[in-house]
Amino acid sequence: MIGIGIVKGLVQTAKNLIGTYTDKERLVTIEYPEERQPLTEATRQFPFLVYDGDDPMKGLRCTACQICEKECPPKCIYIVKSKDKRVDYKGQNQFYPAIYDIDYSVCMSCQICVEVCPFESIKMDTAFELSTADRFGGLLVNKHQLAKSNTHYHQIHPTEAAASDEAMNLERAKAAAKAKADVEAKAKAAAAKAAATPTASPEASPELPKPAAALPKMPM
Repeated sequence: MIGIGIVKGLVQTAKNLIGTYTDKERLVTIEYPEERQPLTEATRQFPFLVYDGDDPMKGLRCTACQICEKECPPKCIYIVKSKDKRVDYKGQNQFYPAIYDIDYSVCMSCQICVEVCPFESIKMDTAFELSTADRFGGLLVNKHQLAKSNTHYHQIHPTEAAASDEAMNLERAKAAAKAKADVEAKAKAAAAKAAATPTASPEASPELPKPAAALPKMPM
């Protein structure tokens, strides 16, 4: 019969249309924002600064080396180094960022800043809902907004965070071993210097010459 093929095609189209709303394996959309699509561990959006401990500012891993600022392709990172130093996670005195700003409106999420950082201090976040009514100032974030804990880093990138912690623990062990070796070397040098220095005995010390007796005055 003429038109049977068209009817069969329409029926199949209707099944496919209904299936996209009822079959979970065929759903192409989700009811956002009530439903959220799970993000993969490799998801990256914008950078953040990692800190250890409870104090975000004292625990920042960043030493203001400014490598990320120099290597950033769109030049959206601005850093001012501190005048003083503080003890870092390896127990060494390091500078810290007095100012650390990132302009998210310019950032291209290339992750080059993460790759060049030698201190495991800057990583990529997964947050993407950053819309704001302030076109310029709203997306210019400072170090207080950028600081996020190592716990947060483990939650969004567990595999990468575990490797980062292992690398940092290795650096701590190397720094501790070097400090111990320096202390032992200084102690040995001091002991060798003390052994090589001769000690003067009281018996062997030469006698000082006695002062000459004063001559009597002649009468005038």
